[in-house]
Amino acid sequence: MAFLVSPGVLVTEKDLTNVIPAVSTSIGAIGVVSEKGPMDEITTVSSESEYVRVFGKPDANTFEYFFSATNFLQYGNALRVVRAVTGNLNAASGGSGLQIKNTTDYLDNYSDGSGSIGSWIAREAGTAGNNLKVSMCTNSTAYQSLLGGSNLVNDATAEIGDTTITVDAGTGVQVGDVIEFGDISGNFTAAPSGSYYKVTAIATHVLSISRFDPASGKTETGGLRHAVANNAHVRRHWEYYFNFSNAPTTTDDATAAGASNDELHIAVVDEDGGITGTAGSILETFEGVSQASDAKDAQGNSNYYVDVLYRSSEFIYWMDHESTLANAGSPKLNATTKAAVAFDNQGTAGLTVFKASLSGGTDDNAPTLGEMALAYDKFADSETVDINFLIAGPSDGPATDATGVTHATKVIDVAESRKDVVAFISPARADVVNVSDPISQTANVKAFADALSSSSYAVIDSGYKYMYDKYNDIYRYVPLNGDIAGLAARTDIVADPWYSPAGFSRGQIRGAVKLAFNPNQTQRDDLYKARVNPVVTFPGQGTLLFGDKTALTKPSAFNRINVRRLFITMEKAVSTAAKFQLFEFNDEFTRAQFRNLIEPFLRDVQGRRGITDFSVVCDETNNTAEVIDRNEFVADIFVKPNRSINFIKLNFIATRSGVSFSEVAGA
Repeated sequence: MAFLVSPGVLVTEKDLTNVIPAVSTSIGAIGVVSEKGPMDEITTVSSESEYVRVFGKPDANTFEYFFSATNFLQYGNALRVVRAVTGNLNAASGGSGLQIKNTTDYLDNYSDGSGSIGSWIAREAGTAGNNLKVSMCTNSTAYQSLLGGSNLVNDATAEIGDTTITVDAGTGVQVGDVIEFGDISGNFTAAPSGSYYKVTAIATHVLSISRFDPASGKTETGGLRHAVANNAHVRRHWEYYFNFSNAPTTTDDATAAGASNDELHIAVVDEDGGITGTAGSILETFEGVSQASDAKDAQGNSNYYVDVLYRSSEFIYWMDHESTLANAGSPKLNATTKAAVAFDNQGTAGLTVFKASLSGGTDDNAPTLGEMALAYDKFADSETVDINFLIAGPSDGPATDATGVTHATKVIDVAESRKDVVAFISPARADVVNVSDPISQTANVKAFADALSSSSYAVIDSGYKYMYDKYNDIYRYVPLNGDIAGLAARTDIVADPWYSPAGFSRGQIRGAVKLAFNPNQTQRDDLYKARVNPVVTFPGQGTLLFGDKTALTKPSAFNRINVRRLFITMEKAVSTAAKFQLFEFNDEFTRAQFRNLIEPFLRDVQGRRGITDFSVVCDETNNTAEVIDRNEFVADIFVKPNRSINFIKLNFIATRSGVSFSEVAGA
């Protein structure tokens, strides 16, 4: 405490309001392969629709990962996902693909324009990027222009319905341009609907055309809707003219600095329809962005087109400037002379629209054991990654792991290392799917479980469920571990983490048409002894998790899911609060303060039926002089966990009519 050296009042305050903080208990985690999405980083999703938006829909190679993740989201609303790094490549405008794993990878290695694969690249690896086209309009001439004074319609036989029309020269117009026809005096009156046409091909003087609807932006079948006179004038428009309000010229920011011609318009298009389902759909537009590296918009944000695309585009990254755009990427004022920069927005011949179809994107949705292991390593650090359930997904992914044991062991190892999560594991597909004999299925699942190490941080279920895939209109078998983890998350919502997620009250599996393996009582007995929790369909009662064992082999309270999750919750909460005792004095005041912090929390857990009794010892008996001299602090927290009912015994006793029940009670 500070000391005054002259009379006065010193005011201090001490905070004794510390409490045990609430900790998360319902966050799932999974490593996946998918058709799109960032790789090698953790992404949090909260719903199935969000998962589809980020990682795409399921296909024949990814559906087990997809439904393991989204089945969990039927019960909980927080899932951390890592897309494994496989051989997937991002589609690029240079023709050959390149792998950019995520935003960090782009910033660290490619944001300086060193990719050498063209101007654009898809944000996400996979073949979906091959659908993309980028079109960039750089000047008012490219935005809209009249064909040259001598370049008129040269077609005296043009008739309604014609899909080609001849002009004096094919120059000044590009495939993709939208054109309209005036009269021979050069007048363009308000055109009737359908008077615009998309140029689909150019053969010297002959333009192939299709009808174009500017309202929808769609190309339609059919040719000329009206007669076109010979020597009529032709006006062309950039393909995406109708999606922008003005021609690109000079931004206000550049004008204020004395610079000029910096403005660009950019359209990102689903050229082939593989993203939206409709070819030619415009995915996003960027109007009035600047070539100047220090450009600002009206709100003070960077308006440099490279930064705008990085910040706002969902589909592409910038990779390099178009070579004919002189000074692109320069500041508005020359760094040496401080003179205002005149950006070249004319391109080649002043008419060029820079457009590129992306290609070279590839899929690789057959991960190796190492690739999946690296994905799960992203969840290994308990200090920086907050999760509660580790979902294994399909155990037998790679051909080299047909039994699924190697992958399942990896997931258990991550949980064992963290000591604050529970891993949820299903047997290999081949153990139960398309195996007609339940005896063989039982033996297969037992063999799978027997090959796994003993751990109270793992939960093994009995197989796969048959469910409807609405994205592909078929039925599929998918592993149950996403559902079992989801039941635990759901239990947190309707009860507490220390309640069992099994049974008729909290163990209902959703979306199960049938089970690949529906064990009977005898088979359930065998599975339970092997640490496997049976999932069972009872006629008229649904499909249930019918066991709550962990994968711990030895007899212990920790061989039950509710006890393991009880201790994880208590340990996580108390250890978080205990951090605030670091660097305090180990004296009776600190120890009493700690006891007063812990005991109300444990009383609350006791009142909510998690434990039946507890005792906190934190005094001179366990904080001896030797402990204090080692700069240590010791607290022993004894608890008696509540146990879930696994076996019910009902005794029905018949008596003679004249017997009093008090005489035979306890017999």
